[in-house]
Amino acid sequence: MMSSSLIGVDFTSAPTRRKPITVARGTLAGLVLRLDRVDNCTSFPAFEAALAEPGPWCGAFDFPFGLPRVFADALGLGASCAEVSAAVHARCATRMDFRALVDAWGRGLPHRLTDRALGPGIHSTSPLQTRYVPVGFMWFEGLSRLLAAGVGLPGLQAGDPQRLAFEGYPGALAHALIGRRSYKNSAEPDRLIARKDLVDALEQGRATTAYPDAPRLKLSHAMRDALVADTSGDRLDAVLCLVQAAWAQAQPGHGLPPVLDPVEGWILGAR
Repeated sequence: MMSSSLIGVDFTSAPTRRKPITVARGTLAGLVLRLDRVDNCTSFPAFEAALAEPGPWCGAFDFPFGLPRVFADALGLGASCAEVSAAVHARCATRMDFRALVDAWGRGLPHRLTDRALGPGIHSTSPLQTRYVPVGFMWFEGLSRLLAAGVGLPGLQAGDPQRLAFEGYPGALAHALIGRRSYKNSAEPDRLIARKDLVDALEQGRATTAYPDAPRLKLSHAMRDALVADTSGDRLDAVLCLVQAAWAQAQPGHGLPPVLDPVEGWILGAR
């Protein structure tokens, strides 16, 4: 793929000024990824405007691009992520309606194959989970907007080849770099140290432990301080997705399996 801008997106299903969708932006030169800036999308229209920006760009987004096939097949939702999204939105006017649909199905919260393929000791939450960590709401609000924007989803959905979106998962990279240590949602010293260690590892190029040939992160002192100071961890999650996007851009076939389930999708770096 030709050189492009890179984005990493930490997503929320209900963006506000206090809890925005966080977009890290960078450029890749060889094996060095420069963090240019971090933007806040405080509303869905702002996020949609970012998706509409002309390419070439390549982005990794921290929300599921697919649902478990067992769920989609049981409800006859379709044979691709786009068909499933359209069918769900035809039945469900709001994300709370989607929660009711999952609850009425009554067969628990199964995972996708990719959720269980992230390596020892780590797996992502089921895209049907709409409580606690509402990943299902993120799927409901996120994927539909990618599809409406006409971006390309390699392996899943044809779209603009100059605007490519992939499913990222910052937890996979964070786990590879600092293990099970928590780095989010607290100003406590242990979380602060974990965020510092994560940034150190990215600057030292240790992302290669999880993503072979991943680039080394380059950033200003001010940006480094801002990542460490963000107690929510959202900025750091966006940057972790940015690293995953840079890795995907440089990999043959974007690092995706040659064949993947078009209903379930695939997380960058899953085995």
